[in-house]
Amino acid sequence: MKAVVLVGGEGTRLRPLTLSTPKQMLPIVDLPMIVRVINHLATYGIEEIILSLGYRPEAFVSLLPEGRHGSFTIKHAVETEPLGTAGAIRFAADKGGIDTTFVAVNGDVLSDLDISKLIEFHIAHKAQATLSLTPVDDPSAYGVVVTDSNSQVLSFIEKPSRETASSNWINAGTYVLEPEVLERIQPGRAVSIEREIFPAVVNEGGLYAFPSDAYWLDTGTPSCLLRANMDLIDGTRGGPPHPNAREHSPGIWLHGSSIIKGELIPPCFVGDGAVVEKGAILERSVVGRGVHVQQNVKASNCVLLEKSSIGEGTSIRDSIIGERAFLGAGSVISGLSVVGCDAILEPGTHLQSGRVP
Repeated sequence: MKAVVLVGGEGTRLRPLTLSTPKQMLPIVDLPMIVRVINHLATYGIEEIILSLGYRPEAFVSLLPEGRHGSFTIKHAVETEPLGTAGAIRFAADKGGIDTTFVAVNGDVLSDLDISKLIEFHIAHKAQATLSLTPVDDPSAYGVVVTDSNSQVLSFIEKPSRETASSNWINAGTYVLEPEVLERIQPGRAVSIEREIFPAVVNEGGLYAFPSDAYWLDTGTPSCLLRANMDLIDGTRGGPPHPNAREHSPGIWLHGSSIIKGELIPPCFVGDGAVVEKGAILERSVVGRGVHVQQNVKASNCVLLEKSSIGEGTSIRDSIIGERAFLGAGSVISGLSVVGCDAILEPGTHLQSGRVP
């Protein structure tokens, strides 16, 4: 079976990290998000993946060139202008020669959904389209899906108040679609699958919903990106946080060769080539490959991306530091701050809930 993976968005809510790097290329515990999404699809026998590209496509082309990658094949479909969710699916499906049942997923969603069961459900219900559902605590920021006793979708309620929401099950962004759905999508213009296509399929009784309480996370904000990393190192999601990581001691995961003279308080991950100097204390943090943490740094609940450098005596809490960023000595970073790639902070900088640049 084939799958379309939507990775064309600009990731504006994650700026400045996405000013130079597409959202789905950002690492989750030292592995690009898109690789985690694709590996999940391959686990369930997806043999061909068409990447629907828009923003900075060269990054994906470099990492995942067209051709064979182990058990699956990669193809590219590069939009010249934004086409919306449905338009992008139609464009990629045409490029990939899709003419039978296929899967479509949002590339910025991390999930442990059993895709085989989703496909089986779709076939058993003879659906035109099936969307996966996931429960959330507060559905007011999402579109609630209303179904009947046979899981047929009756309607959508867009961003209801928490008090009036009839359900807390929302569209989780993974779909199984028949080719006839593609015929509904006018090529060459921006079309929303949620606002235009699915309501039309509902009217014909062809849209079904598959509920799953498997792990699910939309990584579109700094808080969710931070959570995605923490969920892997603290065991919220099963298995090692990185495919090649080893558990050095309970809750301390190492990948490759690193120099650690400071203290690691679990859970922590330290990537290949990283250096943690004497007197540094890292707690519940992810240290990417090649990161240099200098003496007496204190870091908690943070992500330090590849080759960033953290100056002596710096304090970091609940924040993300971009690739190759340099934090001058004695800086204080907190409150879900985000420091962009290649940014340079002067010694003694204080950043509370800020973004640089």
